[in-house]
Amino acid sequence: MTVHFIGAGPGAADLITVRGRDLIARCPVCLYAGSIVSPDLLAYCPPGARIVDTAPLDLDRIEQEYVAAQEVGQDVARLHSGDLSVYSAVAEQIRRLDRLGIAYTLTPGVPAFAAAAAALRAELTVPEVAQSVVLTRVSGRASAMPEREKLATFAASGATLAIHLAIHALDQVVVELTPVYGADCPVAVVVKASWPDERVLRGTLGTIAAQVAADPIARTALILVGPALGAADFRESALYNVDYVRRFRGMGT
Repeated sequence: MTVHFIGAGPGAADLITVRGRDLIARCPVCLYAGSIVSPDLLAYCPPGARIVDTAPLDLDRIEQEYVAAQEVGQDVARLHSGDLSVYSAVAEQIRRLDRLGIAYTLTPGVPAFAAAAAALRAELTVPEVAQSVVLTRVSGRASAMPEREKLATFAASGATLAIHLAIHALDQVVVELTPVYGADCPVAVVVKASWPDERVLRGTLGTIAAQVAADPIARTALILVGPALGAADFRESALYNVDYVRRFRGMGT
C-alpha cells in the first residue's frame, strides 16, 4: 500500500501531469483538499473509489484515513493544490507516514505562480530587469514567517515576488514594499488562476489596495509584484541572437 501525494495543479482539471492523472485513476481511495482543489479532478477517480474531502479534517483524522487504507491494502491518491514543494503541508504528513512505516511517493504539479504568469501572459524574469522569482507569503494563523524573511528584504534585490496566501494582508504588503519598489511598481493580483472564474487585477503599489477594495477578493489569490511585470523596453536575451555561439548552433547560422 502506498500513499501518492499529487500536485493537483492550480485548478483546471487538464493542468495536471499525466503521471498524476494516472495515479488518481488507479487508486481506490482519494483524499483531496476540497476548499482549494477543483472537484473536476475527481472525474479521474476509478468507479467506486472512496473520496474524502479533507478540508474539515484535522491532521489526526487524515492520518486515520491513511491507516485505514493501509489495513485493507488500498493505495491512496492524496491531492494538494498547485505543486507539493511549497505551502502544501506535505512535510508534516510524510513525517507521520515515516513513523507509521507507510510508503509514499510525491508527484509534482503545476504551481500557482506559473498559472498566474500564464494568466498575465507574462514572463516573470526579464533580461537585465529581474532574473529571480521569490515565492513567499506573510504570517498567518496557520504559521508565522521567520523573522529574517521579510518582504522588504526580498524586495531589496529587485526580484519578482510571488506572494501567496496574503490577499487578506494586502495593505501590509503595500506598506512594506512601497518604500523599496516605489509606488509606481507594477502589481498584479490573479484570483483562481486557470479556474473558469479566473480574475486578474493589474495596478501599482500605489493603486492596488483601492482596486481590490472596489472589487473585493476573499481568498485563493496570488499577488505578484516587481518591475519585470511592467517591463517593455528591455534588452533581448543573447540566447537567440544571430551572433551568439552555442553548442547547437554555429556562428551566424
